[in-house]
Amino acid sequence: MERRSFLRGAVIGTSAAAFGGTLMRGAAYAAPAQPGPGPYGALGAANANGIQLPSGFTSRIIARSGQTVGGTSYTWHNAPDGGACFADGTGWIYVSNSEINPSGGASAVKFNSSGSITGAYRILSGTRQNCAGGKTPWNTWLSCEEVSLGYVYETDPYGVNAAVRRPAMGRFKHEAAAADPVRRAIYLTEDESNGCFYRFLPTTWGNLSSGTLQVLKAGTATSGSFTWQTVPDPDGSPTYTRDQVSGAKRFNGGEGCHYADDKVWFTTKGDNRLWQLNLTTNTYELAYDDSLVVGGGAPLTGVDNVTGSSSGDLFVAEDGGNMEICVITPDDVVAPFLRITGQSSSEICGPAFSPDGKRLYFSSQRGTTGSSSGGITYEVTGPFRA
Repeated sequence: MERRSFLRGAVIGTSAAAFGGTLMRGAAYAAPAQPGPGPYGALGAANANGIQLPSGFTSRIIARSGQTVGGTSYTWHNAPDGGACFADGTGWIYVSNSEINPSGGASAVKFNSSGSITGAYRILSGTRQNCAGGKTPWNTWLSCEEVSLGYVYETDPYGVNAAVRRPAMGRFKHEAAAADPVRRAIYLTEDESNGCFYRFLPTTWGNLSSGTLQVLKAGTATSGSFTWQTVPDPDGSPTYTRDQVSGAKRFNGGEGCHYADDKVWFTTKGDNRLWQLNLTTNTYELAYDDSLVVGGGAPLTGVDNVTGSSSGDLFVAEDGGNMEICVITPDDVVAPFLRITGQSSSEICGPAFSPDGKRLYFSSQRGTTGSSSGGITYEVTGPFRA
């Protein structure tokens, strides 16, 4: 992950064959993350909420699908999915998508400075299968439709302005988005087995009504250099966006996406990988691959949503696996951070930190029932690394 330098061929002490058979002379790459002791220690026994946490951490349930959010009259949506946090005066807001079709949409929960819930409300309605998305630097939430020819909707977490559809960002099976204020780009994943990775360059930064959609071009290896090329018809009709540019790199089921420090990370569920793009050198590599874990016993499977903390740690949620959120440290160590027990028919979605970095929010999409009507949204509090 470019936080430890190894020749790419030296990963796990074998050969470049594990990386697609090509070794770039003179290029240094980091070894994909390997299991090791996590920064927070071992997981304890499951608590009253069925969550195993490291010592010093606690959890609470903040919302359940089909039930009113505590202290409000608002009924929480089914199948909670991608999410993000936004500062709100001395408090904050957690936004969560609803991955159902039809209806979909997104909701928000409002907290005061002490963490008490002070409100909950709908911020997007009438859309389809809103899976993940992304936060913008101007404090809007991009909610993405995970359907063929789906749209991105720009929503207001504060519940003041109406949501706006953003067709210029392309029509495809959207998953997640991540904003890059340096290059003034929004990165987008595509949840198709032969999907692509995109960036949207707004005509005016802060206004997503117009701009240029581009697709990443690269070779077939798992590391190398990349370029961008404009997608001729972002509306995806009659030709899907992923099929319009020759040489566009294919990714097997794009999922979560996170930007920080001139790098963007994204997951692909079909091959259980976490990818890293170095945006200053225009190179890409594997940050994690369960098939490259030394000695077997990969701690992270079913990769899905990803977020980051101020310490540089990445937190990756599992869709399946053994229902964990795993941490990947800047030293390329991967370890479980938490595990939800008794919910094997669910998936973990929407990890996001409160603005002060002291609370982590996430959902179990189908909870203990295995149904979209059984979703549970949680908060974990504790000594997160700064």
